[in-house]
This record gives sequence, structure tokens and C-alpha cells, in this order.
Amino acid sequence: MKKFTVKTIVLCAMFAALCCATAPISIPLPGGVPITLQTAAVFLAALLLGPLYGFVAVLVYVLLGAVGLPVFAGFSGGIGSLVGMSGGFIMSWPFAALLAGFIYFKFGRNKKGVVKYAEMIVAMLLGSVVIYVVGLTQFIFLTKMSIQASLLACMVPFIPGDLLKMVLVAIIVPVLEKAMKSIFADELASANA
Repeated sequence: MKKFTVKTIVLCAMFAALCCATAPISIPLPGGVPITLQTAAVFLAALLLGPLYGFVAVLVYVLLGAVGLPVFAGFSGGIGSLVGMSGGFIMSWPFAALLAGFIYFKFGRNKKGVVKYAEMIVAMLLGSVVIYVVGLTQFIFLTKMSIQASLLACMVPFIPGDLLKMVLVAIIVPVLEKAMKSIFADELASANA
């Protein structure tokens, strides 16, 4: 089992805080699921911290919101946010971070150039599949809308923004990896083990 050190706890807390900080930046949509930068924070945590620490960071964020802190989009929080129309998306984020972090740390982290960027994008795309499947399932269950109508309300409008966020994360990650290696080299190496 991986050890949690003071540094890894600090890393998880920093990325949970990043998720909190990105929540107020949201654009409400008629379907009930807003556009936010939170998925960018989720994928930053996944790609920079790896599967375990990325999962923990995002899980801490979700739990903070679940207990009532106003850390979700629109300064919302509480269990109602998790059982509402966008709750499935929120609850999927730790698992998306786990999958994306695993894929990137296993296949792309030590690569260079285009291959590294491609692995990041693939990891985030597969993480997004988790987000959309869980989120759409809960949305359909609650609204009783058809699959097609739900896709049009909760997926199609988000694809361009999600792709843009993935590109931005892929540009930012290598820069932050270099900066973080000088401080957290041992912890980040153990996240890959």
C-alpha cells in the first residue's frame, strides 16, 4: 500500500482546493448541468498526482461538497447536489481521475513529445467517458428523458469545451511536472509504483 506522507497529503489538499477554486467559474445551461472548469482540475490532479493521489484529492473535494460546504458549481453543496441532475457527474470525478491517472502514469508519463501529449488526451478522453456514462445515467434516471434528449442536454453542448479543457491541461501538465519534480520527486515517483 502506498504511504501517505505530509507532502502527499499537502498535494492532495492543494488539488482538492483547486477543484474548489474552479467551481465558481460556471456557465449555467438550460439542461441543468453547468459548464465549469472543475473537470480541468480533476484531470490536472489525475495527470500530475497519479491514480491514487489524484483519486484521493478529487474524493476529498466531493466529500467536502457532500457535507455541505459550498464548493460545487454556483456555490452549492450538500447531499442534494449529489442526488440532483448533475450529481452523477460530480460523483464520477474521483473515478475519472483514477482511470485517467492510471492510464497516463502507466503509458504516457515518461514519454516525450507528441506521444506524451497523445497519451494525456487519451487518458482524459477515457476519464470523460466515465464522467459522461455515470452523469448521464443519473440524469436519465431523474429526469426520465430519452437517451437522445439527455445526450443533447448533457453531453453534446459540453464536447467542444471539454476538448478545449483537455488541450489546455495537456499544455499545462508538462510545465507543472517539471516544477513539481524538484519538490515532490519521491512522492510522485511512488505514485507511479
